[in-house]
Amino acid sequence: MKKSRPILWILIIAAVASAGYYGWQKFGASQAGKTQTAQKGPPRPPAVPVSVAPVQKVDFPVYLTGLGTVQGFNTVQVRTRVDGQIDKLAFREGQIVQQGELLVSIDPRPYQATLDQAKAKKAQDEASLANANLELQRAMKLGEFATAQRVDTQRSTVAQLTAQIAADEAAIANAQTQLDYTQVKAPITGVAGLRQVDIGNIVNASTQTGIVTISQVEPISVIFTAPEDQLPYITEGQKSGALKVIAFTTDGKKTLAEGKLAVINNQVDTSSGTIRLKAVFDNKDHTLWPGQSVSTRLLVRTLKDATVVPDDAVQHSTNGLYAYTVNQDNKAEVHKVKVSYAIDGHSVIEEGLSAGQQVITGGQFKVQPGSLVSTTVASSNPAQNKVRQE
Repeated sequence: MKKSRPILWILIIAAVASAGYYGWQKFGASQAGKTQTAQKGPPRPPAVPVSVAPVQKVDFPVYLTGLGTVQGFNTVQVRTRVDGQIDKLAFREGQIVQQGELLVSIDPRPYQATLDQAKAKKAQDEASLANANLELQRAMKLGEFATAQRVDTQRSTVAQLTAQIAADEAAIANAQTQLDYTQVKAPITGVAGLRQVDIGNIVNASTQTGIVTISQVEPISVIFTAPEDQLPYITEGQKSGALKVIAFTTDGKKTLAEGKLAVINNQVDTSSGTIRLKAVFDNKDHTLWPGQSVSTRLLVRTLKDATVVPDDAVQHSTNGLYAYTVNQDNKAEVHKVKVSYAIDGHSVIEEGLSAGQQVITGGQFKVQPGSLVSTTVASSNPAQNKVRQE
């Protein structure tokens, strides 16, 4: 027992020494780490991922957008000019009919009879005129044996019969015209609509109901409006030629046709502050149809060397419009901007940006002035886009 006590004490002293050495090592390492952290300062914030696009200088076409309605270049409601029963329908609904083509045939027999009567009356009067001329010649040959009164009376009879024949010719022409009206023909080339009559129906010239409506679709017109403050630009643009008009579907996604501005209305609508315009389209493929609603874009001018950025780069705040750019140190800078035109994803910048700068188009909600950013380039092709005035 006496021999084991020194050994026990030696073990206890060794354990205490080991524990002290371990604690000293750990405390010293912790202090060293704190010293290094203090020397490095606070941790650097991570870069904000953003998308960027270049500010470009391009020739930018300026379009005025609006809504319009397609109308037939000419629209005619075909009516009968004589009364009668329909014997024949010579067209189909929806058919393209040519000018002068037969549409409807009305029973011609009453009008043929009237024509025959007028011709017979003329023949009768011509016979009477021939007899009167013979009587006048005989009276003149009698010389002094015929009284002057008889000769004058016979001359008057000849003149009356001559006038009657002229009246007969007019009656024949009128009867022929009425007979021709029994053949109802297309006054213009166009598309026939839904017919309002059937074979066997009685039609009257006095009724307002027509036989069919024909709309000319080659060419075709579109009526649309523009703000009155754009009228000076429109009239100025017309000095160099007819302005181009593009018709789109109402959602603006599909191009239907391209045409030319034909007419500016002679007065501004004071209630709406707009001016009505009329554009004409060739419409060879019939993409436009009467009554159709379309979206229109009127080219009024082209901005030379305009400063253009994607719409996503322009941000809104209570202080106005602004945009972030990325400098050479990959840090964000804020710029107040002024936008003059914007459509189809691109904006024209009047003030605040210059060509060659990189604007942030995505991820701005995490960006602050001076923020470190990591960039990816967004595609941009503003030269192919069209703009309207804001």
